[in-house]
Amino acid sequence: MFAKNVGTIDRVLRIVVGAALIAAYFVNPGHAYSWLYLLGVIPLVTGLLSTCPAYSIFGIRTCKTVK
Repeated sequence: MFAKNVGTIDRVLRIVVGAALIAAYFVNPGHAYSWLYLLGVIPLVTGLLSTCPAYSIFGIRTCKTVK
């Protein structure tokens, strides 16, 4: 599908931040802007798939290239 362009550290940070935002939604669902926490799905999915469409557009790679 997409080429892997997310490195290990970047991937772990995305998964942690995404999971934390989703957890924050369930901890505080009554907040006026709590739906914004659901945006944590984006870093979570990009971290799990090791690919970022925005990185592809700008030609950024944080993972090591295989020669």
